Amino acid sequence: MSILGKIRDMASKNPKIIVLPESDDERVIEAAGRILDNNIAKLIMIGKSDVAKRIKTKNIKDLVMIDPAVYKDIDKVVSEYYELRKLKGITPEEARDKVLKDYVTFGAMLVRQDIAHGFVAGANHTTADTVRVALRCLRIDKNIGVVSGAFLMEVPDCPYGENGVFVFADCGVNPEPNARQLSGIAVTSAALFQQMVGAVPKVAFLSYSSKGSAEGPLVDKVKEAITTAKEIAPNLLIDGEFQADSALVPEVADIKCEASPVAGHANVLIFPDLNSGNICYKMIQRLARARAVGPLLQGFLKPCSDLSRGCSAEDVVDAVAVTSVRS
Repeated sequence: MSILGKIRDMASKNPKIIVLPESDDERVIEAAGRILDNNIAKLIMIGKSDVAKRIKTKNIKDLVMIDPAVYKDIDKVVSEYYELRKLKGITPEEARDKVLKDYVTFGAMLVRQDIAHGFVAGANHTTADTVRVALRCLRIDKNIGVVSGAFLMEVPDCPYGENGVFVFADCGVNPEPNARQLSGIAVTSAALFQQMVGAVPKVAFLSYSSKGSAEGPLVDKVKEAITTAKEIAPNLLIDGEFQADSALVPEVADIKCEASPVAGHANVLIFPDLNSGNICYKMIQRLARARAVGPLLQGFLKPCSDLSRGCSAEDVVDAVAVTSVRS
């Protein structure tokens, strides 16, 4: 069974309540039926009540449709959102308008108020839109101090990583993370890998240099991040800086790197910037026909996941399954 199949099974053993705010998207409607039929999660969908008639499922009892315009506790949601945003200059009227009309914001507030365990959005919103809502509405984990976007990658017929399974980060949020941010991204990504895969995370910080083979400020930033990450999480297997082949291929690691429990065996890859991370995951997804679930937004106290606007219904199902297990 694939890792994503296993994660769906894990989710079905303890289904959580996940919000899908984009009820006007046909892929989300199709995915909702699959999610409910397989008991992957219980769903709250935001929109008009007639949307439920378009969802093909035998488990309609596990679906709640909420229309913000007639929601009984809308004043409570608006009031809390206003308190969160008033220092940014929002008026009570603007807060009400935002909550009523922006379903992603409304859905995120349901998560904040513990009505749901997490949310999944992005089928017809940009990553920036989804992340912005999460930053405004959800509580940030101050122990980590950085929000990032990780991808769970499953590459078919791949001998590297954990039988072709990896976590890639940050591939969705921070354009140019500093050393401290990179270290936080690494620690949260290792925890995500452990939770999802159940194997020991081996964290490689990637660079154009392998263990001092090149120099420059970008290499220095990665080296500093490694030092900080090891201080934060001394029990994790963390190493670098590595070129990608040094991180993944044992034969190359034997040539380029000193003895390391990570070199040649990495399953969590930390990219030095968003350019490299985003380009790499999309190329592997398309050229190697890999499954890519995410961005799974990290650094919040409640889980939430973004979707690519090019996602399929299957991608929505996987994102909900992962978000449910993270809950």
